[in-house]
Amino acid sequence: MSFLEYLIGADAKTALMERMMRKMGVDRRLKVVADHAAVASRAVDRCRSCGHQDECAAWLDETAHADHPPAYCRNSDLIARLQSVR
Repeated sequence: MSFLEYLIGADAKTALMERMMRKMGVDRRLKVVADHAAVASRAVDRCRSCGHQDECAAWLDETAHADHPPAYCRNSDLIARLQSVR
């Protein structure tokens, strides 16, 4: 894999994470948690190391509303914690 292929793949995975956070309604909540930059960085790392990108993209495209992410989502615990933030 070339460095350019890595960067393209990393950007695509970051975009999936951002779409998931928006779909789950927690994108704005992520920005207000303590040390949000580090929390977001770890979330991106988890998403980048996931092997379900195609499934995730299809789920995001096909799902209008959901209370929780798919079972394979490596950020599901973070999303659940963010959903409890008011």
